[in-house]
Amino acid sequence: MPLTPAAQRELEIIDRLMRDVSLQTDPTELVRIYSKGVRQLAPSDGWISLSRRHTTPPEFHITRFSGWTDSPDPWRNKDALPRLSGGILGELLYADTPLILEDFTPDPADPGYEYVKGMNALITLPQYDGGVAINCFVIMMKDPKDLRLERYPSMVWQANLFGRATANMVLKRDLAEAYESLDRELKVVGEIQRSLLPEQLPTIPGLDLAAHYQTSQRAGGDYYDVFPLRDGQWGLFIADVSGHGTPAAVMMAVTHALAHSHPGDPCPPSAFLTRLNQVLAKRYTQQTGNFVTAFYAIFDPATRHLQYSCAGHNPPRLLRDGSATLNRVADLPLGIVEDQQYREATVTLESGDVLALYTDGITEAFNPDMEMFGVDRLDVAMRAHGDGGRGGAAARVTSVMAAVDAFARGKPANDDRTLLVAVVR
Repeated sequence: MPLTPAAQRELEIIDRLMRDVSLQTDPTELVRIYSKGVRQLAPSDGWISLSRRHTTPPEFHITRFSGWTDSPDPWRNKDALPRLSGGILGELLYADTPLILEDFTPDPADPGYEYVKGMNALITLPQYDGGVAINCFVIMMKDPKDLRLERYPSMVWQANLFGRATANMVLKRDLAEAYESLDRELKVVGEIQRSLLPEQLPTIPGLDLAAHYQTSQRAGGDYYDVFPLRDGQWGLFIADVSGHGTPAAVMMAVTHALAHSHPGDPCPPSAFLTRLNQVLAKRYTQQTGNFVTAFYAIFDPATRHLQYSCAGHNPPRLLRDGSATLNRVADLPLGIVEDQQYREATVTLESGDVLALYTDGITEAFNPDMEMFGVDRLDVAMRAHGDGGRGGAAARVTSVMAAVDAFARGKPANDDRTLLVAVVR
């Protein structure tokens, strides 16, 4: 059976309204468009929107009114909204139920008189949140005979559905703005964190150095450093804080501060890590559950001796006529047991040796098939440098990171990736 002309017109209005509503991302504009459509479906002589949000009974806000030429954003500019208490409008809002007043006379002494003067009939469309009418839309008529009560139940239903949609849009907007604000802060944290890393790698006699540093988020917990020490010696340090993001970045900054405040110049790597561990465990990690893996070595260019100690960190790769790790002296990570003592070992580097210090974000990079990059692929990439056979550190770093990216096949990094390469000349 075909629709009546009136029903067909109503369908066309609703269809156009729903299309327009679906295009909106701003809740204020959404409400404006929806209100305009509702007024086409239910013409009135005046309307007013009330809200008790951010008030205490019997107070309420006027959020929109047919007599205004412009309406402030009620979610962002609530202080610009008229705030009333009691009166006929307060009774309508706090009644917590749909109401029909077919014959009333506004009282000039009523606090809301300017909004209802000249009107003699109204219906309310309460919008519920948590079981109470937080908002209420009031449609007003001068002549009670103009009220269209046959559509009233569906209007209450539609108003509440629209109220939930608007609340969701406001929440979405607020979440997006909160995320943008947080992201801006994390960018600053990341910039501060990167300022703690060496601005440029130093020139060390007999060593060619290059590094790569990449966080999986705006800020991360990886850290590397190269210290000038007494008698021409150099400290090589790499660390990885457990976790990701801002907490890891803060702990990374703490580790940086402790490393640079270590008394004595130089000291054995085992003593260096022991002191870091004692301070971290005593003051920083016991309450948070964080820990730090670290590797610290002292290189003497005069003898090519590399004295090192390891706190639960990935053993560096030493490429010399094949692949090998340094002798394992790995003890517990920093910040777990306060009285942990760290062992150390020494190796004499030879011309052509390649030493790679790295964090597990390199070897534990995954591809979409959930395969892990691993140390074997790291070794292959270290050899496959593209600098004409000269074996420079920068070319090897580039080769490794290109290999990791190709292996991952677009899968985002789930951990920070740091690589420090030293080629012995």
